[in-house]
Amino acid sequence: MTDLIATVLPDEDTPPPAVIVNDGFFPDIDPAMFREQHRIRDAVTAERAREALIAAMLAVYRDLAAWSLGHRAAGVKTLADVRLSDGSISTIDGTNTLVLLYRRAVFTAAKAEVVERYRDVDLTGAGQRKAEDLEPSVTELRRDSIHAIRDMLGVTRTAVELI
Repeated sequence: MTDLIATVLPDEDTPPPAVIVNDGFFPDIDPAMFREQHRIRDAVTAERAREALIAAMLAVYRDLAAWSLGHRAAGVKTLADVRLSDGSISTIDGTNTLVLLYRRAVFTAAKAEVVERYRDVDLTGAGQRKAEDLEPSVTELRRDSIHAIRDMLGVTRTAVELI
């Protein structure tokens, strides 16, 4: 028996999704970059991917609000301009590492939301068995987002208490 896989080809006239404009301090988010880096399938509409990204941006902003306000009060205009304690700007491949971490925090949080929302879509047979496998993936994505935020804040990733 041969399996038939049907795919929908995007219209050639369809423009790429519009960049989500951020608040000026934090960088804008490119939905096309999110889709490419996190292999977001075509079944996830552009609108739903955008909604997940905006929700993630809000969550990450909430976690970084006090930290970013401190930098803004010190006269720093954008995240890309934030300097380390020694006055230098850390970059990888020409991009400020804080921008890379911010993107990672947003993208992994958005991917977690997309995975959660699409669990119930077309799960039959092998797909139903794989639904349980998504839970660790969501947990790992949320963990990665929290780690990126904690790295930005310069705090450790774990807290240990003696009982």
